[in-house]
Order: sequence, then structure tokens, then C-alpha cells
Amino acid sequence: MELLLICLSLWILQCNSAKADSIIHIGAIFEENAVRDDEIFQLAISDLSLSDDILQSEKITHSVKLIEPNNPFQAVQEACELMNQGILALVTSTGCAAASALQSLTDAMHIPHLFIQRNGDGAPRTACQLNPSPDGESYTLAARPPVRISDVLLTLVSELHWQKFIIFYESDYDIRGLQTFMDQASRLGLDVSLQRVDRNVSRVFTDLFNTMRTEELNRYRDTLRRAVLLMSPRGAQVFVHQAVETNLASKDSHWVYANEEVSDSDIMELVHSSLGRMTIIRQIFPLWRDTNVRCMRNNHRISSLLCDPQEGYLQSLEVSNLYLYDSVLMLANAFYRKLEDRKWHSMASLNCMRKSTKPWNGGWSMLDTIQKGRISGLTGLMDFRAEGSNSHVQFEILGTSYSETFGKDVKRLATWDSTRGLNGSLKENRIESGMHGVTLKIVTLLEEPFVMVAENILGQPKRYKGFSIDVLDALAKILGFKYDIYQVGDGKYGSALPNGSWNGMIGELIGKRADLAISAITITPERETVVDFSKRYLDYSVGILMHKSEEKINIFSLLAPFDLAVWACIAAAIPVVGIMIFLLRRIQAVRCQNNTAGHPPPTVSTSLQSAIWIVYGAFVQQGGDSILGSVALRIVMGSWWLFTLIVCSSYTANLAAYLTVSRMDNAVRSFQDLSKQVDLVYGTVRDSAVYEYFRAKGTNPLEQDSTFAELWKVINKNNGFENSVSSPSEGIKKVKPGHGGHHGSPCPTKAPVETQTPGPPGPAQRCHCHTLLYGSSRR
Repeated sequence: MELLLICLSLWILQCNSAKADSIIHIGAIFEENAVRDDEIFQLAISDLSLSDDILQSEKITHSVKLIEPNNPFQAVQEACELMNQGILALVTSTGCAAASALQSLTDAMHIPHLFIQRNGDGAPRTACQLNPSPDGESYTLAARPPVRISDVLLTLVSELHWQKFIIFYESDYDIRGLQTFMDQASRLGLDVSLQRVDRNVSRVFTDLFNTMRTEELNRYRDTLRRAVLLMSPRGAQVFVHQAVETNLASKDSHWVYANEEVSDSDIMELVHSSLGRMTIIRQIFPLWRDTNVRCMRNNHRISSLLCDPQEGYLQSLEVSNLYLYDSVLMLANAFYRKLEDRKWHSMASLNCMRKSTKPWNGGWSMLDTIQKGRISGLTGLMDFRAEGSNSHVQFEILGTSYSETFGKDVKRLATWDSTRGLNGSLKENRIESGMHGVTLKIVTLLEEPFVMVAENILGQPKRYKGFSIDVLDALAKILGFKYDIYQVGDGKYGSALPNGSWNGMIGELIGKRADLAISAITITPERETVVDFSKRYLDYSVGILMHKSEEKINIFSLLAPFDLAVWACIAAAIPVVGIMIFLLRRIQAVRCQNNTAGHPPPTVSTSLQSAIWIVYGAFVQQGGDSILGSVALRIVMGSWWLFTLIVCSSYTANLAAYLTVSRMDNAVRSFQDLSKQVDLVYGTVRDSAVYEYFRAKGTNPLEQDSTFAELWKVINKNNGFENSVSSPSEGIKKVKPGHGGHHGSPCPTKAPVETQTPGPPGPAQRCHCHTLLYGSSRR
């Protein structure tokens, strides 16, 4: 009998052991295009099965279902099939639409659901709007932390003191993810603009140039100086490249690229493609320095493929893959604690199609055990104590730096985590007092009102003054350096020579003969490739500077509206009509004498002078003596009044038009007008930005407009030595001959194009009357 009991006990233990080997069953649903999700899930199950530290003799079984992307109906079907097989938990890595449908199903069936949000094509992630549970008991746990990019961005713009910037987002990005950020920015008084970017990025910039005028493009370029990019790495690279190619990006710009997962190679591509400062925000995970410690997670050994960064496998994974591995580890830890507490609930086969199916009675206990757990996995610390989601997330903020040895480089500026916020400073490193005792060699070029020669005291070195000199003195006072200033020998700002070298101030900087150049020099793409510029402090367009004609007072200008023949006809019409009136009145007087039969007629003057005076008075609309006339007199005077009304109205209108047109009569108002005329000789400053611009446009065989070809033909006559000048002051002297110098400020800051009527040179003037192409790009 005792032997029988022992055998029976052994058989029961063996059965329980066999049963224990098959009680742990996990279901998984992944999208078909996420190949790595299935691979990492299988790797996590394999690592747990090879380790006896967590589940000892119990083994995990699993079932994996693949669905089409963004197909919630198929996701529910596959989940129902898994529940029919009997699962303890469901692990999914899908988009928001499938997650929302699975949440409703798992809440109804009481199946713990660990959800990892995926973002396809590397696009920035936005929060999933999951439906609230009807009874308030949500069985869906977000293994991947909520989207915190908006919080990091708000901290960043506040730290950088941005007041106005623009956010570019891709067409696939859900704009609702920025609602909280926009509300907080509005409360802080920030001016934030949003612009959607289509997949065809080049078309975006083409539309800008087709729809915007030059002034609007300049304002838009200033707006682009501060921008945030919410795009995939590939989309951001194309966007930055197009902005640089179309000259919409400048070296003083600062762009922020925000994406949770972006590789090191993508970052370097973005940094080297950009012109200005670039800041990158991405999610990071803590790494253990000790390999032995790094490969152990909660007494569980992780395979070397994932724990050793030198293998390179870990860097090739997406963020969702890492959270998927840790989710399996989290479930295994919960199963272990359930077995330890001897509170195990067997798997239940659930039929989703039957209304009478009751939810799993062990679901809430299993969910509670998972929520109370905490592990340290590949993504760092993971728990679900913050409203059913994993709140532990950390970002790093990278920024560009410059050095003479390595050029543009990337370094970590700060970190941000959900607990402590920002750790570090995002401000640019400024040299406050590190230049004491340093003497800089500075090259300049005279250009009023930026750099001018001050009144020199006998025996003292030459002194300079002007706006640029005031800026230089302020910098020297703040930074503590001294300087020696000299003028460039060839009097040029700097242009590239055929042999590849540079002349002017740019050549002085490249040749290391000067440490700094200060003057009113134009920033061009060619110059930016060889030297660095400060932020621009003045912008104005290219203008046309012309000789202003002398105003002549003509006392006979009132006669200009009518030709001499018209005035002669009017002068002849007055006596002719007067004679007609005189004759008609004499005839009327004779008839009155015959008809009155002795009664005296009314006293009416019938002289020729009186008739002409009456006609003249009617012409100037001043009236005259009353006419007691017949029907014939009334017809003649009515016709004359109508004539005078038409003549006076025409004279008044022509006089107003003549006086207006005489003030606006300019021979040249655009480059097209300048190229079509042959009376005016024109030029610009040799080796200046305008000179190089017209040479590039005028010699380009692909240029369809012949305007620049005609302009360049005249400007470059005799290699530029006949019509063009060597300096702006020389050009102003030619434009204003006989004045002995320039008159007024050389910088027309109020009007972008100044057009004035040229006058012929006098007998004592030896130079040509020139038109000077003048403006901010002249240098």
C-alpha cells in the first residue's frame, strides 16, 4: 500500500512537472515589414530558455502572428486566435491604429498587453490616442515611454532664448503631437510658425521662388535662421541640402533636428551638409562600462550580440526592438515572482466570438504583478508604475563645434531625462576674458560711413572712425585685446583670381597676413568657402545710381499742355466770335428801333470792343454784361460756352498730367531699361560682388535672358577699365561730374533702387556721364 502511494505521488509530481513545463505561453503580434521585431523576440525567448536563474525548470512557449501595417481588423482576428490557444500575456509592436483596437480587446478579455509603439521609415513618433477603458481597468501597458520630444524642445528653446522660429514637419507626421508644445509656447509668448514639407522636398523650394518676391524671400530667409526639423533622417538631409543649394540657409542660422532614433552616420551627414549651427536631439540608453555587469540583467545573461557594443549588432537595431526585448524580460520576471508566491493562474482558452465567454479570472492578478515589477534591461530602468506606462526616458542634445584642426565636429552639450530635466548648458561658449594681452592685425578698406579716416593730429599715427570701428572698439573692450589696423594695398574687398588665389582683404586673411578684416563687405557663397563671416548687420538691395538733373524753372510751362497751333486757334476764335456777336447785336438793335414806334429801346452796348470782352469773359468763366438777345445770339453764346467748357476741362487735365509726369520721367528704372538704351554709359566697381555676379550671369550659356549679356558687354568693355571703376568713391565722382567728389551718403538705405535723370556733361567736364550699379552687393 505504501509502495502504491509512493508511485502515485511520483506520477502526480511528474504530471505537475510536465504541466509546469507548458504553463508559460506568450502571444506576440508584429507587423510584416518589421523583420527585426520577430528576430529580437525569438532571441529574447531563446536567452530566457537557456537560463535557469529566472524560470528554473519552466520553459516559455510562444506564438507569433504577423499582420499588415495599419490593419486593426487583422490584428484583432490574430489576437482572438492567440487567446483561443491560451496565453498569459500579449506582446505587440504595431502602429497606433492596431494598438487602439487591441486595447479594446485585451481590456474585455482581461489579458495583460505590453505595447511597443513603432514609427516606420524613421519618422518622428507622435503619441497614440488610445481609448479609455469602460470600467477604468486598462490592461494595456506602454513599454515604450510616452513621447517627450515636445518637453525637450520647450526646454531647449527656453534655454537658447528663442522668441521666434519655424517648425518644419513631414507630411506623414501627426500634427496633433505638437498641440501641447504649441499651447505651452503660446503661454510663454513665443512666435512659432508651422510649415508642412511634402515628400518632394525640392518642389517646396521651387514653389517658394515661384510665388515669393525678392523682399518676401529675404524675410523668409531671416525666418529660417531659427528652425526645428521634425523629419526622418533622409528627409532632413534632403531638406538641408536643398536649403543650402538655394541659398536660403546662412552661416548664422541655427537649426534643431529632433528625432528619437537617428544614427551617428546620419548625424554627421546632417552636420556636414548644413552651413550654420546644428543641434540634434535623440534618445539614448545607459551603457555599463564593465562587460560582465553590462551583460547581466536581473540575474539573466544577455547574449553577446546585444550586450557587447563592439559586435555592431546593437547599433543596427531600432528603438522599438530594444523595448521589445526588455518587455519579454519584464514578463519573465513577473512569471518568476508569481511562481515564487505560489499564486499561479492557469491559462484559459478564450473565444472572442461568443458573447457568453467570460474574461480570464487571473488577468488582473497577472497585470498587478507586472505593474509592481522593475527590471534593468537594454533600455535602462523599466517599470509601469506611472499610469500604466514606462516613464524612464533619457535624451542627449548634440551640437556642432569648430576647431582649426578637425573643422566641424559634434559633441554632447547636455542630457535630458524625465526625472531631473536638463543636465548641462546649451549656450554657446563665449570668450569673455581670454584675449588679454593679445594684439590682432586687422585689415580694412575705407567705405563711408563704416570705415573712415579721422582727423589726424601731427605726429600721431593714422586713426580711423566709423560704424565698423565702433564695433571693433566695443569688442576689444569686452574681450581685452588690442589691435593694429592697416588698409589693404590693392584697395579691393576680395575676389578669386584665375590661379585660385584671392586678392583684397580676403587674400590678406587667407595668407595669414591679417587676423581679422573689418569693413562693409558683402557675404557671398564663394567667400564663405574660404573665410568665416560675422552676423550681418545691414541689408539692402542693389541700386542704380544716376546723375541727378538740375531743376530748371520755366515761366512758360503753363502753356505746355496745348500745342502752339491750339493756342493760336483759341486766340483767333475769340475775336471771330466777338465779331459775330457784334453783328447780331447791331441787327437786333435796328429791328428794335423799327418795332418800338417811338418807344426808346433798352440801353445795350453794341460796340465791337464790348462784344469781344463778353466773349473773353465767357472763355475764362468770369461772366460779363447780360445780353438781351435773340434766338440766334443765344445759339452762338451757348455754343461758345460749350466750347470753353471742353477747352478748360482738357487744359486742366493735361496740366495736372504734365506736372506729374515731369517729376516721374526717369530714363532708366530697371536693368532691362538699362540694357536696351545706348545713350547712357554704365559700369560698376571692378572685382566686386556685383561685378562677379554680372560676369557669372552674362557669360552663362544657359541663361535665357539676354539682359545680363548686354549689361556685361558694356561693363566689361576693355576688361572693365573703360566703364567700370576701382572704388565706389571714384564711381560717384563720375556719376556727379564737376562736383569734385561725392555728394551725400554713398549708401541709399531708404530706397532699394535710386534712379535719377542724368544730365549732359558741361564744356569743362572731361569725364563721361556714368550710371553706377551700386548697392550692398557692390563690394
